[in-house]
Amino acid sequence: MTRLRPLPDGQMEVWLMTVKALLTTVMALALGGCSLAPTVEKPEPSVPETWTSARLSADEKLPLGWWRGYGDPALVTLVEEALDANSDLQLAAARVAEARALLTGQQAEQYPLLEVEGSAVRQGPSEEAVNSTGGQPFNDIQVGGVLSYELDLWGRLANASEAARARLLASAANREAVRLAVIGEVANGYFNLRALDRQIAIAERTVSSRRESVALQRARFEGGEINELALRQAESELAAAESELPRLRQQHTLQRNALAVLLGRDPQRIVRSDISVANTIGEMNVPASIPAGRPADLMVRRPDIAAAEQALIAANAEIGVARAAFLPRISFEGLLGLRSASGGDLFQGSASTWQLGGSLVGPLLDFGRSEALVNQAEARQRQALIAYRQAIQVAFREVLDAMAGVRGTEDRLEAQTRQVTALRSTTKLARLRFEGGASSYLEVLDAERSLFTTELDLVETRRDHLQSTVNLYRALGGGWQSSLQSSDYANTD
Repeated sequence: MTRLRPLPDGQMEVWLMTVKALLTTVMALALGGCSLAPTVEKPEPSVPETWTSARLSADEKLPLGWWRGYGDPALVTLVEEALDANSDLQLAAARVAEARALLTGQQAEQYPLLEVEGSAVRQGPSEEAVNSTGGQPFNDIQVGGVLSYELDLWGRLANASEAARARLLASAANREAVRLAVIGEVANGYFNLRALDRQIAIAERTVSSRRESVALQRARFEGGEINELALRQAESELAAAESELPRLRQQHTLQRNALAVLLGRDPQRIVRSDISVANTIGEMNVPASIPAGRPADLMVRRPDIAAAEQALIAANAEIGVARAAFLPRISFEGLLGLRSASGGDLFQGSASTWQLGGSLVGPLLDFGRSEALVNQAEARQRQALIAYRQAIQVAFREVLDAMAGVRGTEDRLEAQTRQVTALRSTTKLARLRFEGGASSYLEVLDAERSLFTTELDLVETRRDHLQSTVNLYRALGGGWQSSLQSSDYANTD
């Protein structure tokens, strides 16, 4: 049996002392390394101290499940289904996983690489070669471990790791932006579906009522009580209501299909299944106020702003990576192993072998390649800075637009509600006047036409009011910070 023997006296001690000195030098140089990335300078926009809408409260946190406040269990079910199966969310989650893997790989570049290598060769040399062994075949068997390490003297690897980490955080924030958009689209689509249901019911009721009126007017015309003009006017109003129904039903089908896609349903389920509903459009709760905090808080509450900020940080770090290309790269390598011409002697102490070395590689003449890389990185950093400013501008514009939408639809809803009430009384009085012979049937038709149109408009305004509050929740960030837990930021240090 072959037995492993220790290294010859003094050889192990020399090897260990050499390794210790090398590691001490490496650590000293690494700790003294510098970063060539510029300092991140984020713009500080001027923002008002408070919001000017009574709909916005001073509370700091938006509720994570804000869509539950509308009091519709079907809406809650649809949102949960979309969060589980929406394809855009699944795609965004896959991108986060990719970014996390890229960060893990980049962080590993900062640490030494230990590899094991082995080889076994039998060679028959030429008798005419220098140092010939007389043409006798010989074996060369090697096995050992190789330790390699690049000294990050200029912060190239550290900046690359920082850029990868920022890209991961941006990807996680983008996923939250997609999540918020999906929730908002589901809620708005559901409200539109409920509004179309109500409008279809109004149109069907109107068609039924006008069919009765046409039958009544035809009987009166045949009895000589009215002229043909009144009959044809009644038939015209019936046709107008009947023509509205196909349009509303088509919109209902299109909205149902759009919701089904948002919910991640496959084509067969889109065709065969319907969207569950609960409350009517008029039974939805409308939030009395929405917690908004201070306007300055918006920049940390919006996931798209967070993503733009991380993209800026990543672009800044990548400038440091590009600048490091101008400077030499220093690497160290060590080998400790066994080498023998015979397998039986491979584990003898005399078969031990070791090697320590280093290398320095730097640019000498690259015809502007390194400078071009730096210019590209700096241009991307300027683009990221502009995108960050734009994200802030868009965020405030969306909040202000949503606030205006809430105020406008609320005022319009109040006015149209009064109008519908008045038109219902007008229609009733017009019928009484016509039946009493005090007016023509034209007054009845005008009143019914106005009531029908205004009732449809009132439903649309209720839908718009609900959707404007959804848009305001989205514009304020939708409680995304509560949903970004350690699962998104774990293992990023």
